[in-house]
Amino acid sequence: MQKHDINILIIDDDKDICESLKKILVLDSYKIKTISKPKRALPELQKKTFHLIILDLKMPEIRGEELLIEIRKINPDISVIILTAYPSVDSAVQALQSHVFDYVKKPFKINELRDTVRNALRSKMLLLEPEEELNIKIGKKVRVLRGENRLTLKQLAERTNLSVSLISQIERAESAASISTLNKIVTALNISLKDLFENI
Repeated sequence: MQKHDINILIIDDDKDICESLKKILVLDSYKIKTISKPKRALPELQKKTFHLIILDLKMPEIRGEELLIEIRKINPDISVIILTAYPSVDSAVQALQSHVFDYVKKPFKINELRDTVRNALRSKMLLLEPEEELNIKIGKKVRVLRGENRLTLKQLAERTNLSVSLISQIERAESAASISTLNKIVTALNISLKDLFENI
């Protein structure tokens, strides 16, 4: 997914914080929606898909912790970063129990926040470096070709003199394959490297 396809929702009753965060994150080409009236967040989440939420904890209309429970009912898998000027052990524990990605204290450093957002998106495989994207495509193609050849992982490993574990890691994009490794795999699959990289 490209950065300009990623939708981020910022929920903070402080309009200045909303605008500051928007200015920071727009630099990374994300699409940003800000909400300073927290009760408007749930209807917004029901009508639009967001990939990440940045949520303040201390808000007058509804506490961030309560809002987070409601958010999880709508989208249990969405990545959430908690932002708070009043960190406490209790709120940190509660946040972690609600599977938030991170808990950021205000005032925050701009680059640290940008890194946290990037890491949250990467953890959901929404933001990939070009090399990671290539590894995923290669892995998928190897798995498909192995299936077409009706070969198990073990059979392909025997044909290539590679370990089952390595081939499995390549297919799952957990490991980048060297050219010599890919050569062994394509030879065993009766195709060329050019065929492997075609349409990738």
